[in-house]
Amino acid sequence: MNKALDDLKAYYAITSDIGAVNSLLGWDQNVYMPPGGVSARGQQQATLSRLVHERVTDPRVGEWLEQLTDLEGEEAALVREVRRGFEQATKLPPNFVEERVKHEASAYEAWVAARKNSDFKGFIPVLEKTFALARRQADYLGFDEHPYDALHDLYEPGSTAAQVKAVFGPLREATVALVKAIQESGTQLDDAPVRQSFGEAEQEAFAVEAIQAFGYDFKHGRLDRTVHPFASGSTKYDVRITTRYEDGFLNPSLFGTFHEAGHGMYEQGVSDAYYRTPLAPAVSLGIHESQSRLWENLVGRSHAFWQGAYERLQAAFPQQLGGVSLDAFYEAINKVEPSLIRVEADEVTYNLHVMIRFELELALLEGSLKVKDLPEAWNAKYKDYLGVTVPNDADGCLQDVHWSVGLVAYFPTYTLGNLMSVQLFEAAKRQHPEIEADIKSGDFSKLFGWLRKEVHAHGSRYLPGELLRRAAGEDLRAEPYLAYLRTKFGGLYKFS
Repeated sequence: MNKALDDLKAYYAITSDIGAVNSLLGWDQNVYMPPGGVSARGQQQATLSRLVHERVTDPRVGEWLEQLTDLEGEEAALVREVRRGFEQATKLPPNFVEERVKHEASAYEAWVAARKNSDFKGFIPVLEKTFALARRQADYLGFDEHPYDALHDLYEPGSTAAQVKAVFGPLREATVALVKAIQESGTQLDDAPVRQSFGEAEQEAFAVEAIQAFGYDFKHGRLDRTVHPFASGSTKYDVRITTRYEDGFLNPSLFGTFHEAGHGMYEQGVSDAYYRTPLAPAVSLGIHESQSRLWENLVGRSHAFWQGAYERLQAAFPQQLGGVSLDAFYEAINKVEPSLIRVEADEVTYNLHVMIRFELELALLEGSLKVKDLPEAWNAKYKDYLGVTVPNDADGCLQDVHWSVGLVAYFPTYTLGNLMSVQLFEAAKRQHPEIEADIKSGDFSKLFGWLRKEVHAHGSRYLPGELLRRAAGEDLRAEPYLAYLRTKFGGLYKFS
């Protein structure tokens, strides 16, 4: 028996419980909490965050870590994760942690109001403090080349701004070329079928049926409404996902729910053995995003899926879709059109939205862009990258919740996840060639089972690169993703 390891596990289990409660408080604020509770909730979360910080940085943790050497397998991975958290947390003063959490609680409500009223000017002081806190956090954590590296590593261990740039550069060029080929193809797809009035109750009922078929477990999960959809898992046994509904556009709730279910299934699938241990969290947000984008796009926007599901959707909306063919619907949900809103973007242009945010984050952190000048810079990039004019700040730089709640350096994980989703999906089909046929018949068990075994169950057991190599048999590459886009959209827009 290793007493130091046993003591560390017992100590971390309590820390995990406190963090889980804090996560539930955050979910509640975004979903059900009355607006008058903001200040009190901020204090509650600040208190819990400080408690977690104090426990993570307790000298006893350092003493246990000094004793825990020459371990192998899961034990070595567990100690690695504790050491990583200990080294990061000990660099952050407790008062700073409490200040940041309080700000994030109030900043979310300020963002909701600012977005509703398209009032960026009133949001400037809030966002200025957000990025000031982010820069202080980066300075506390330390970095070699760019402050972005210290923050991005929190979400994607081992990844740096330079590495992201190296991936994004060629991807941007290929994406621009693909968009040009689509625009010059002469083929026009019509998305009118999904831009009709769709009842909220019917949208929800269909989405619930679909994600249950995928594998989302409602015994250990919920689906609720919020301003900006998200997934929140306090533990694998209690996972909360959210969505939003638009009366005149089917895509946001339909594919947004598929997306969040992908996140939720990952959280629910972590090995039971890792419950209340440092191996329970997902290893990275890139891996996390690979799961949401896989179910949203590679399954949810595929022709195969709708071969099995479209009649049920027509039955839910007979007036809207009864006279729309399967192929016409498939074209409607996959129309490529540069647009304003990231979460509603098509597969081809989506990554350009992420690249814009990445470049703006870099500039805001290093100080070459002032917060007050963000709308102008944002609008210019949207014009340059996507050829669209931003009509107001609500549909511009206020559209995402992330910066308001302190998620700075998070955005690249969306594109990294896109790339990994195709690599993992192709690996699953190599092992189970019948997956495509199964999807057509509404059977997702082989795909779900493969993902659960190769990705979900491992939690933080393996670092992102190792997990991808073990599951997909290769390192992160953009080529499979680009090949997927060229094949799919070359077929839709009739070019090779």
